[in-house]
This record gives sequence, C-alpha cells and structure tokens, in this order.
Amino acid sequence: MQNQKNSVKSGRGKAWAWIPSLYLAEGLPYVAVMTISVIMYKRMGISNTDIALYTSWLYLPWVIKPFWSPFVDLLKTKRWWIVSMQLLIGAGFAGIAFSIPVPFFFQATLAFFWLLAFSSATHDIAADGFYMLALDSNEQAKFVGIRSTFYRIATIMGQGVLIILAGLLESATGMEPVKINIEVSPNYSQSSLFVPNKPIITEQEGDLRFITDGKTLQISTSDIEKDSLNALLGKLKQLNTENGFVEAEESSRQHEAKSEKTWWSEYVSEPMGVFIKENFGEKKTILEASDLTGNVAVATVWLSKKPENEKSIVLNTTMSRGDKSIALIHGERLVFNASNWNKPAYMLFQADPKLSTETSAEYKGLSGNIALAWSITFFVLAGLFILFSFYHRVSLPKPDSDKSTADVTARSILKDFADTFVSFFKKPGVGKAIFFMLTFRFSEAQALKLISPFLLDSREVGGLGLTTGEVGLVYGTVGIIALTVGGIIGGLVAAKGGLKKWIWPMTISMLLTIATFVYLSFSQTDNLWLINICIFIEQFGYGFGFTAYMLYLMYFSEGEQKTAHYAICTGFMALGMMLPGMFAGWMQELLGYNHFFIWVMICCLVPVVSVALLKIDPQYGKAKQ
Repeated sequence: MQNQKNSVKSGRGKAWAWIPSLYLAEGLPYVAVMTISVIMYKRMGISNTDIALYTSWLYLPWVIKPFWSPFVDLLKTKRWWIVSMQLLIGAGFAGIAFSIPVPFFFQATLAFFWLLAFSSATHDIAADGFYMLALDSNEQAKFVGIRSTFYRIATIMGQGVLIILAGLLESATGMEPVKINIEVSPNYSQSSLFVPNKPIITEQEGDLRFITDGKTLQISTSDIEKDSLNALLGKLKQLNTENGFVEAEESSRQHEAKSEKTWWSEYVSEPMGVFIKENFGEKKTILEASDLTGNVAVATVWLSKKPENEKSIVLNTTMSRGDKSIALIHGERLVFNASNWNKPAYMLFQADPKLSTETSAEYKGLSGNIALAWSITFFVLAGLFILFSFYHRVSLPKPDSDKSTADVTARSILKDFADTFVSFFKKPGVGKAIFFMLTFRFSEAQALKLISPFLLDSREVGGLGLTTGEVGLVYGTVGIIALTVGGIIGGLVAAKGGLKKWIWPMTISMLLTIATFVYLSFSQTDNLWLINICIFIEQFGYGFGFTAYMLYLMYFSEGEQKTAHYAICTGFMALGMMLPGMFAGWMQELLGYNHFFIWVMICCLVPVVSVALLKIDPQYGKAKQ
C-alpha cells in the first residue's frame, strides 16, 4: 500500500511534465482524421460527394471503441499502449505522407487514415485510463481543465498551424501566388450579372506566371435576384468545364422521388408536429424566404504562356486575410494545361447578403506542388509522434496499479471481455448513472445544433442576422477564451472542494447560461458587444459546468477495470449528445427560435432530476489534508 501511495505521489509530481503533451497527442490525430483529411482531399481535387462519404466513415472507430476497450485493460499496461500507439500513429502519418504522390493516393491514404483512426481511438482509451491510474481523485479534478485545454490547443494547432504550414509549402514550391482583392461597400453600384469580355491573350516573355486583369473587385451591398445569380453561375460553370478548368459535376439522382408516408410519419410524427406547432409555436407571421441574395463579382485568370512538357498546373484559391463574409463560390480549384493556357478561367465571389457596411478581403491562389506540400506536412506529424513516443517512454510515471492481467489466454480474454461489460452494469447505482450520462447534456445538445443557425438566420425568421465573419469572430475568439477559462477554473475549484460540493453549482452554471439565448431570441439585438458578452457567459458556463460531467464519468469508472468502464461511459456520453440533436431542428421549425430556446430551458429540468438521483462520495476529488 505504501508503495502505491509513493507511486501516485510520484505521478503527481510529474503531472505537468506529461499531461499537456499527452492530451496534445490525443487531440492531433482526431483533428487530422476529421478535419485535415477533408482539406487535403479538397486541395487534391476529390469531389465533395466522395469526401463527405468516405471521411464520415472514419469517425466509426471512436464510436465503437468501448467494444475493444477491455483488451486495453487486459493486455499489457496503459503506459505500453500509449507509447506503442503513438509509434503506430506516427507510422500511419508516414504512410499517408508516402501515399500522397502515388496515382491511387485516394484509396491508399484512406487505408492509412483508417489505421490512424483505430490507433488514435485505442490511444484515447489508454490515455484516459492512465490519467485515472497515475493521479489520485484530487489531482484528477485539478488537472481536468488542463487536459481539456491542451486538447483544444491540439484542435487549434491542427486546424490552424498545420494548414498554414501546408499553404506555405505550396507557396514555396510554385509560381508567384495570384492575389485577388475584393472590396464591398454600399457606395458601389450594383453589379451587372454577365460574363466578362474575353481578354486578348498572347504569349509573354519571362517565367511562367498567372495573369489577372489586376483590378480590385468591387461588390455592392445591394442584393440581387437569386435566379439571375443562378443563371450567371451556371454559365461560368459551363465555360470552365468546356475549357477543362474544372471537371463536370455529376447530376443529382433523378430517381429520388418523394417517399411514401410511413406508419410513423402518418400516425405519430405529423400529428404530433401539428399539435406542437398549433399549441406551442410562435404566433407571429413568418415572412417567405426572400428571392434576393448577396451581390457578386467575377475574376478572370489565365497563364502567361504554354506550360512545358504537357504539364498540368493546379491553381487553388483560398482567403488569405479579411472578412469571411466575402466567399469564393466557384473556381476555388482550376486546372491549367497546354490546351487551355490561353483561355480565361473564371472565379465568382459573393458578399454575404447581410453585409451593410464597408469591408474587404484578399484571396490568394497557390500553384505549388500540392502533393509535396501535404506529404511534408504529414511527415512533420509523423516525426512529432515519434518524438511523443520516446518522450512519454521517459516522462510517464509508472504507477503500481498500471499492470496487465497475468496468464492471459484466448479463453480468458473472451471471459474477461464479457465480465467487463457485466461488471459495468452490476455497479451500484448503474441505472441512475446511465440516466445521468444520457441526460446531463439533454438541453445543451439541442441548443448546440441551433446556435449557429440562430446567429446566422435573418431577423425576419427570428435570428440575429449576423454575417459569417461575425459568427467566426464571436466563437473563434471570445467563445474559445471563455470555454477554456471556464474549464480551468472548474478543475481548480473541484480539486479544492470535491465533486459532491461543486456538482450543483456546475450543473446550474451549465444550464442557466442557456438563458442568454432566450434573451437574444426575444431582443434580437444588433449590438455586437452585447452578443459577445452573452456568448462569453454561455461558453464560460458550459466550460465550468462540463467539468462536473467529466469528473463523474471518472468517479463512476473507479475500480479494477476503470479504463474499459470509462470508455463505456464516453459511449453513453456520445449517445446522449446524438439523440437530442436528431430532433432539435424539427422542434425549432415547429416552435420558432423564441419558443425553442424556452423549450430548451424547460428541458433543463431533466438533467436537474438526473443529478438529484446521484450518490457521490463527499471525499471524491477533494484535496486531502
């Protein structure tokens, strides 16, 4: 017993040396699989249909990880699994890097992404289990905000730093970037919706480069008719396709006819929907969707001379700086070659219809070696995870409780695998615990699905009418800061007073802050400062309150098989988010935003009941004297 105490004490002393790096290593592969893969495939010319279909399946390993979590408990130590999986993740990143330049790169990289996803999900199981073994309950509470913060840093690093690295490598390996400046102002006259006159294109001396008309695009804030925009967009797509700059888009499936009514829709969902809408829906008149949309401008680009050796040059254009409310809606990837170098390619930019003031943006087109840029990026990730593996081999403590099961056989594995699930459902109070796991986020899960649509929707339909750029600013800065600060403070106070003392303040904090959206939906304020304050309060309350949820999952997982049991708990957490989110949009359409957020507040009673049913050791998470 004394040895175990010394081991835990040693783990606490080294906690700052391994918790930040461990949760960076936990977050990066997830971001790589779910986000970076989508961006890379888009840059490599894969269709949106294939990207959405195949990358969605990559989420499966995290969904089903509870089914192999017992093996992590039974075989080897958590420490061994962490170090080994980090090496395997590094190998997966290297495999992706080597596969990108090959002709069948899509199939090859998907195979390595699958390996990466299963390795990462296994690493998550081991890392979360090791966290509970290496620290006592008080240190677990203290560092729960820190681990969440570094997981979020991994997300920011993956979605920001690594994407920037790939972009810089593209710039370094290609021709001079194409820069297109766009200005939006109410002072500009409304654009004429026609294809620009074809420029006179002749071969020019000097290095191969892209040429544009050099003018700053000017877009008016006045709206245009959707039908006129669709006609222009269709013509530009036709020209770019005929000239070989883009591939022809697949036509939508014509055989998708309206499905016949099912028993459920005829006798349950439709009657229930009518009843809810007539009795609880907003009574104000909802205006029909407008036939107008944001104004546009067309940019033209071509090559200075014929490329050598039948070479194809891909121009990928993305925003480099400015207001995200100015979007590139066609022409983000254009392919130039010897047959179309002297023909104009077209890009179409659109201003958000809610813009009413002056703003601007700069778009940059890169033509570098995309395959090489992304290969180097994934090699960097591979090297990083090899370093993580060797670093954690040294820095991770060796708690006595982290041990594998002796004399493991195939028969004993299957028996212990079944015993793991049986023992979970035999835990005292398991019914109340599962009810808590499924319902603690019942109201938040519904609100989460509709917050962004509420901020973006026009005031006529009950939203706030913010632009895309404003929403990105609110949640990308204020929201992240509030969420992180709330999580860290939650961990510190829980470590001081224990979970039982703080679970009610944290629950109330997480639930009542949703009232900010009730206020916003009724006031429909256009004061951006006030909106930022409301978002800060809501995100801080969520970050502070979510600490209680994570701590309870650790508390309920305590025991010999805590790693596998914690993985099962996270499975129930995912289910508790998925089910309410499935019907949230349906409810909002029936009720309107005002009454929907009131409904969400009423739903807060469910998690309150679930918390009231819990029995928690008053000493869990509390600092020992």
